[in-house]
Amino acid sequence: MTAGAYLIGLIGAGITTSLSPALHEREADRQGLRYLYKLLDLDAFGAGPERVGDLVHAARDLGYNGLNITHPCKQTVIPYLDALDPQAEALGAVNTIVFRDGRATGHNTDVTGFGAAFARGLPDASTSRVVQLGAGGAGAAVAHAMLTLGTGHLTLVDTDEARARSLVASLNAIFPKKPVVAGAPRDLARELAHCDGLVHATPTGMSAHPGIPFAPELLHPRLWVAEVVYRPLETRLLAEARALGCTTLDGSGMVALQAADAFRFFTRCEPDVERMLADVADLVRVPDPRS
Repeated sequence: MTAGAYLIGLIGAGITTSLSPALHEREADRQGLRYLYKLLDLDAFGAGPERVGDLVHAARDLGYNGLNITHPCKQTVIPYLDALDPQAEALGAVNTIVFRDGRATGHNTDVTGFGAAFARGLPDASTSRVVQLGAGGAGAAVAHAMLTLGTGHLTLVDTDEARARSLVASLNAIFPKKPVVAGAPRDLARELAHCDGLVHATPTGMSAHPGIPFAPELLHPRLWVAEVVYRPLETRLLAEARALGCTTLDGSGMVALQAADAFRFFTRCEPDVERMLADVADLVRVPDPRS
């Protein structure tokens, strides 16, 4: 690519409604950069996450400057990279790959994006006891962010209990003074009854994965509820929580702020965060064709 020109892609499944292309290209246009952002949808290729390595190698060979990685490839992509930055290595999850000097380096902007979004959107929320649903790639980043923000006790719940226990072990190594425990889905009612807030970090609720991750009767008005899904902006989980009077945080801040951090990695240019937050607000007004 020529100077000031960038070719970027997103690898994931069911990503046709992603806001990432518009977010990156709008900010690049304002900065006078030539910037093309393409979707590399596994569903469109009839491929599974095991093909992520082929796509990463093809993108590097085709002259891409970088890639974003989303569900279900944030962890499976790691063996195909040349290096990880310390945060991505500690998390065991990558959502941003930069191709530079013939090397593919993995980063994670989900953790910084969610942390900044939570601090902006729920600045007064108590985080003494938090339950997080989801221990996959996004879940690893979000849990790391919550512990960095000062969560006192974190319970991780995942339908794959082994995956939850694995993430708990890695987080306890990073945050030895912060109790992090694995909880079973069958114990979710008890856990939610005694916590300050719930972080939802699974794909359930996305346009491609509609629904709610647990029975809404388990919610109660003393909870705050934070969501990582942003398309649709109001998931069924958030709608049920708001109806009960819970304080809520949707996924718009995370998607804008993680995109801003990724844009910085790709271009070495400083993004305007406030403009990108405004872009999300504008873009989500466009009807989702799959909703």
